[in-house]
Amino acid sequence: MLGFLIWIVVFILCWPLALLALVLYPLVWLILLPFRLIGITVDAVFELLRAILLLPARLLGFKPN
Repeated sequence: MLGFLIWIVVFILCWPLALLALVLYPLVWLILLPFRLIGITVDAVFELLRAILLLPARLLGFKPN
């Protein structure tokens, strides 16, 4: 909702910039989507490595935070 209100203010102050942002936002989102997917994959790999490394300690009864 805040983003929409900011867009309305920009539209009132400088409508060409607001329309350009409205057109470019989906394109930027599509360009950044692969990087977001890579980030999710890297995070999952690190969580898997953490789980594998902490498995012996968890089997001995240690509970990490």
